[in-house]
Amino acid sequence: MPEIQSDHLPDVYRGFRERFTGVAAGQDALARAVDAAGPLDEKTKRLVKLGIAVGAQADGAVRSNVRKALSAGASVAEIEQVILLAMTTRGFPATVAAWQWMTEVVGEQA
Repeated sequence: MPEIQSDHLPDVYRGFRERFTGVAAGQDALARAVDAAGPLDEKTKRLVKLGIAVGAQADGAVRSNVRKALSAGASVAEIEQVILLAMTTRGFPATVAAWQWMTEVVGEQA
Protein backbone atom coordinates (compact mmCIF):
# COMPACT_ATOMS: atom_id res chain seq x y z
CA MET A 1 0.00 0.00 0.00
CA PRO A 2 1.83 3.10 -1.16
CA GLU A 3 2.31 6.00 1.25
CA ILE A 4 -0.37 4.70 3.60
CA GLN A 5 0.34 4.66 7.33
CA SER A 6 -0.92 1.14 7.91
CA ASP A 7 -0.68 1.26 11.73
CA HIS A 8 -3.96 3.17 11.86
CA LEU A 9 -5.98 1.56 9.07
CA PRO A 10 -9.33 0.00 9.96
CA ASP A 11 -9.79 -3.65 9.08
CA VAL A 12 -12.64 -2.78 6.70
CA TYR A 13 -10.30 -0.51 4.72
CA ARG A 14 -7.62 -3.19 4.54
CA GLY A 15 -10.21 -5.77 3.53
CA PHE A 16 -11.59 -3.54 0.78
CA ARG A 17 -8.10 -2.96 -0.64
CA GLU A 18 -7.37 -6.70 -0.56
CA ARG A 19 -10.69 -7.61 -2.20
CA PHE A 20 -10.50 -4.92 -4.90
CA THR A 21 -6.77 -4.62 -5.59
CA GLY A 22 -7.27 -3.15 -9.05
CA VAL A 23 -9.61 -0.48 -7.77
CA ALA A 24 -7.22 0.33 -4.91
CA ALA A 25 -4.32 0.59 -7.34
CA GLY A 26 -6.37 2.91 -9.56
CA GLN A 27 -7.29 5.06 -6.57
CA ASP A 28 -3.63 5.23 -5.53
CA ALA A 29 -2.62 6.27 -9.06
CA LEU A 30 -5.33 8.93 -9.15
CA ALA A 31 -4.21 10.26 -5.76
CA ARG A 32 -0.61 10.54 -7.00
CA ALA A 33 -1.74 12.32 -10.19
CA VAL A 34 -3.93 14.77 -8.27
CA ASP A 35 -1.13 15.50 -5.80
CA ALA A 36 1.27 16.21 -8.67
CA ALA A 37 -1.18 18.37 -10.66
CA GLY A 38 -0.36 21.68 -9.02
CA PRO A 39 2.22 23.79 -7.25
CA LEU A 40 1.23 23.17 -3.62
CA ASP A 41 3.88 21.67 -1.38
CA GLU A 42 3.17 18.55 0.66
CA LYS A 43 2.45 20.38 3.91
CA THR A 44 -0.04 22.71 2.24
CA LYS A 45 -1.77 19.82 0.45
CA ARG A 46 -2.15 17.99 3.75
CA LEU A 47 -3.58 21.07 5.49
CA VAL A 48 -6.08 21.58 2.64
CA LYS A 49 -7.10 17.92 2.78
CA LEU A 50 -7.49 18.27 6.55
CA GLY A 51 -9.85 21.19 6.01
CA ILE A 52 -11.90 19.13 3.58
CA ALA A 53 -12.03 16.25 6.07
CA VAL A 54 -13.17 18.62 8.83
CA GLY A 55 -15.89 19.96 6.54
CA ALA A 56 -17.06 16.43 5.83
CA GLN A 57 -16.87 15.64 9.57
CA ALA A 58 -14.98 12.50 8.63
CA ASP A 59 -13.31 11.20 11.79
CA GLY A 60 -10.89 8.81 10.09
CA ALA A 61 -9.92 11.31 7.40
CA VAL A 62 -9.30 14.04 9.98
CA ARG A 63 -7.07 11.72 12.00
CA SER A 64 -5.24 10.50 8.89
CA ASN A 65 -4.64 14.00 7.57
CA VAL A 66 -3.46 15.24 10.97
CA ARG A 67 -0.87 12.43 10.97
CA LYS A 68 0.14 13.18 7.39
CA ALA A 69 0.30 16.94 8.01
CA LEU A 70 2.55 16.40 11.03
CA SER A 71 4.76 14.10 8.92
CA ALA A 72 4.92 16.79 6.24
CA GLY A 73 6.19 19.34 8.75
CA ALA A 74 3.01 21.10 9.86
CA SER A 75 2.97 22.34 13.42
CA VAL A 76 0.16 21.63 15.86
CA ALA A 77 -0.64 25.36 15.76
CA GLU A 78 -1.07 25.23 11.96
CA ILE A 79 -3.31 22.18 12.26
CA GLU A 80 -5.37 23.86 14.97
CA GLN A 81 -5.84 26.94 12.78
CA VAL A 82 -7.15 24.79 9.92
CA ILE A 83 -9.65 23.25 12.32
CA LEU A 84 -10.65 26.64 13.73
CA LEU A 85 -11.19 28.02 10.22
CA ALA A 86 -14.00 25.49 9.83
CA MET A 87 -16.02 27.05 12.64
CA THR A 88 -17.65 29.80 10.59
CA THR A 89 -18.38 27.50 7.67
CA ARG A 90 -19.05 24.09 9.24
CA GLY A 91 -20.15 25.12 12.70
CA PHE A 92 -19.10 24.85 16.32
CA PRO A 93 -19.98 21.17 16.96
CA ALA A 94 -18.08 19.93 13.90
CA THR A 95 -15.09 22.08 14.84
CA VAL A 96 -15.02 20.77 18.40
CA ALA A 97 -15.32 17.17 17.16
CA ALA A 98 -12.41 17.68 14.74
CA TRP A 99 -10.35 19.32 17.48
CA GLN A 100 -10.98 16.29 19.72
CA TRP A 101 -9.85 13.89 16.97
CA MET A 102 -6.76 16.02 16.38
CA THR A 103 -5.83 16.14 20.06
CA GLU A 104 -6.14 12.36 20.30
CA VAL A 105 -3.77 11.95 17.34
CA VAL A 106 -1.30 14.48 18.75
CA GLY A 107 -1.47 12.64 22.08
CA GLU A 108 -0.55 9.39 20.29
CA GLN A 109 2.48 11.13 18.78
CA ALA A 110 3.76 12.44 22.14
